[in-house]
Parts: sequence; C-alpha cells; structure tokens
Amino acid sequence: MPSEGFRQNTIKRCLRVRGTPLLPGSCAVVFALGLSLASSSYAYEPVVNAGTNPALDAIALADNGLNTALAALPKLVQDTLDRSGVPGAAVAVVHNGETVFTQGFGVLKMGQPAKIEPSTVFQIASISKSLTASVIAVEVTKKVVSWDDPVVRYLPAFELKEPYVTAHATIGDFMAHRSGLPFAAGDALEDLGYDRTHIIEHMRQVPLDAFRTSYHYANFGTTIAGEAVAAAAKLPWEDLAEQALFKPLGMQSTSARHADYLAHSDRAVLHTLKDGKFQPLYDRTPDAQAPAGGVSSNVLDMAQWMKFLLADGKHNAEPLASPESLVNALSPHAFSGQPATPSTRPSFYGYGFNVGVNANGRTSFGHSGAFLLGAATAFQILPSANLGIVVLTNGAPVGVPESINANFMDIVQFGKPLRDWYAGYHERMMGFFSPEGDLVDEKPPVNPQPAQPLEAYAGQYESPYFGPAEITLEGNKLVLAMGPAKHPMPISHWNGNTFAVMPLSENAPTGSRSSVAFTVEQDKVNGFTVNYLNQNGLAIWHKTRNQ
Repeated sequence: MPSEGFRQNTIKRCLRVRGTPLLPGSCAVVFALGLSLASSSYAYEPVVNAGTNPALDAIALADNGLNTALAALPKLVQDTLDRSGVPGAAVAVVHNGETVFTQGFGVLKMGQPAKIEPSTVFQIASISKSLTASVIAVEVTKKVVSWDDPVVRYLPAFELKEPYVTAHATIGDFMAHRSGLPFAAGDALEDLGYDRTHIIEHMRQVPLDAFRTSYHYANFGTTIAGEAVAAAAKLPWEDLAEQALFKPLGMQSTSARHADYLAHSDRAVLHTLKDGKFQPLYDRTPDAQAPAGGVSSNVLDMAQWMKFLLADGKHNAEPLASPESLVNALSPHAFSGQPATPSTRPSFYGYGFNVGVNANGRTSFGHSGAFLLGAATAFQILPSANLGIVVLTNGAPVGVPESINANFMDIVQFGKPLRDWYAGYHERMMGFFSPEGDLVDEKPPVNPQPAQPLEAYAGQYESPYFGPAEITLEGNKLVLAMGPAKHPMPISHWNGNTFAVMPLSENAPTGSRSSVAFTVEQDKVNGFTVNYLNQNGLAIWHKTRNQ
C-alpha cells in the first residue's frame, strides 16, 4: 500500500499538467494508486479466466455486474449531476452489439424547461480525436493512406521548425502526440481567431521537443494528421468524416461543422463555471481544430460508433475498417503517464485513444473531451466484455462524465464502485480552471515607477507568429487588440513600462492576469511581450506604426 506522501506527490504531479487526457490514460494510475485500491474490499472472490494465451488472462467480471450497473445508472447519473451542479447529461451503453441503455437527464439550458433527451446534440470536444482515428482507420483500410505515411507526402507545403521532423513525421506521430510539438501548440492562435490553414502554416515557428520520445497533447497535431488524410482523399476534412464514417454508421446527427450544431433546435447549450455556478454565457466555435475537437453528436449516434469499435470495424456485420487498422489505433504508441514506481502501471496514448490496463488485467480504451467554456464528455470501452459507455454533458469539466463511466465500469467488473470517483476527478479537474499569467498572485506595487505618456504606447505592432496587434488610447486608457478577432482588452499600468491585461478565453480562465511588458529604446516604445501567450517564446511584437 503506498504511503500518504507518495499519494500526495503523485496527485500533485498529475495536477501540474493541464489538459492531459483522462482515464484510461495519464492520471488513471494516479487515482488507482493514489486513492488506494488496496484499501477497498471486493464484492466477490476473484477468479482468473484463462485466455487462449497469457495476454488474454484476466480476472472474471462480477456476477451479474452489468445488470447491476445498468440498474444503478439512472440514480448514479442524477446524483452526480446534483452533486456537481452540471445542468444536464445524456448517456448510452452498448453491449454485445446492442444499445442497452439511453437516457437524458436535466435541461438543455439553465433556467429553461426544455429537457435533454437521448437525441439531444452536444459538442463532444476531444472525443473528436477518437472519431478522427476511426475515419483514418477507414482510409487505411481503403489504402488511401497508411498510419506510417509522412504528412508531407500529402501536405507538401507543411513545415516544422526542424527539417528532419518535417520530412519524417507521420500521420501516426501526430495522432499519438509524439511529433515534438509542445503542449497545446496552436491553441492560442485559435483563441485569437485564426483559421486552420493559418495555424498549421505557423507551426513551422514553434520550437520542438524530442521527436517520438516526448509526449505533448496538442489539438493541432491531431488536426495536421486529419488534414493530411483529407488531402490524400481529395476532400475537405468535414466531408471526409461524413462520407467515411458518419453516414456509413447512420450517425445522422453527427457533424464536424459548428454551423450544423447550431442548426439543431434540440442542442445542449454550453455552461461555463463562473463564481462557483454553471452559467450559459458563451459559444465555442472549434472549426479551426475540427479533427481534434470540432464534432457535435448525440448518444444515439455515439452508440453506433462504439458498436463499430467493439465489432472490430464492422457495421451490421459488414466490414468498414479492418481489424488491423483499428488495433493499430488502439495500441500504445506513446507514454501519456510514465510510471512513478516499478509497481505502478503506466498509461499510454494510441492514435486518438487513451489506452490503459485495469486492476483486473483487462484493457480499456477511451477519451475525455472538455471545453472550459462549457462542455465535458467521456467514453470508455471494455472490449473483453464487449461493452461501452458514453456520457455527454453541457457543463464545464468538473469530473462528471469520467466519474460516471468509472463507477459504472467498477460495478461491472468488481460489483461495486471502488472509491469516490467524483471526488478524485473533481479535485484533478479543478486544475483546468487555474488562471494564467505571471501577475495572477501578485499585488500591484505600492509606489510604481512611472510609465511613458500613454500615447507613446499606442500604435500598430506585428509578431511573426501571432500576427498584428493594435494598441489604442481610448480616453485615458490603453486597449489591446490582437489577431483577426480583435477582441478589445483594456491594459492597466502596473510598474514602469509594464502593464497588466486580464484575458478571458478557452485557454485563459476567469481570473487570469498577465503582464504586457513594453521595450523602450531612446525614450521610444518599440515593442512588447505578452506573458500568458509566451510559453514558447513567440509572443513578442514589434512596433510598425504609431497611432
């Protein structure tokens, strides 16, 4: 049994990595070990079912576990919604090729009476990555592409900072987050309103980590892979996803276009977490990263897709993707969680799927999706039980879908939940809401150094990576606007030539506060650096014109 100090250290280590994929993957081991599986009692005497080879050996499932889990599911979902405050959810379960449970809970929008139904469409966020892997598996089966094809074969103008990586990085490398792109590369450009083409073109400026031996979760890595496959198929990505996967599986309410989500009257509205309450304040347009996070769907359609996965790529007994292409997607290709001790199970990432091994020796696959502006989703499949569950919610990520899935799968496998999953996931997920910027915990100087006259800072600026910015003097205040979206952000004097800005976006939660540090030479302002955007040293603007 691990010590309390070890548990705390592993949990803190996990919490430091914002945006890491969830169970099964990265932090699954932290919770399985850190919250002490050893202290829980089983509801049955474990029996090992011997497979046709040792790799298939696993502890038997709990007696009547599935029926018990299905009977418990409505109360489990409702209790979790009540506990969290999330406005609504929809859930589906598939088993042995059949949809055995679908139900909606709660409301489409807080304060309005319309109820969520199984047909309700949600933004599924990063579960889109697993759907993208499925689309690619279909194209691999058709021999349109291979997982091992270099991206530049289909995107000849594509370029990364290092020529070797540009020439050799494959579709699989980008799907497994092992290209060397840093965590969240390109996300800040999306926040500023840039489109997919612009963001991918600017990946050439981003410094890279080690090729194929590092793991960094990056939405635009998945997007690059999707764009390469779309180019090979000679179709826009949105059309390819529809033709290769959605239509063949009968997923009539599923789309990779945000406009299609908005066109549904029966759609779940996003609810962000503000001042401790869920509120329907924002829309989230993820078209720029559609292969990574831009799909909308309902649990009826997602059930069709999970059955396709569990049937080794078949739909209605007809092959759509080969078992080999799907096994490749579901195989470990990168460590998403390095083991902390020799006795700790590692966690892995495949091609768009989290990959893990449960305490009973059974492989499990899944993914979570999250928009801080108001969505949280998760699915999990247990192939050895021919079982899958998907939970879609319309609240920002506080641990609801992951904990529902984990409780359900615990009952199936062990006869009862092994721990308080919501408490564990909630604690971990609240790290997503940590404000960004170097001034978050700082107090303004009591006697700040004076600034230049405010008009000296006003003007037009340019960054090779982030593009144009403009600072205007409005009355006695400076206002910063960056990128094509040009959202105005007031900046206030902090100290000397340093000002403070309070951004708000998908990647800069409420409470973020960052420095805007101006450079001055010979009493002339010639540029500035924005701290909250500068993780990769690229958030530097140079002045091109005065106001």
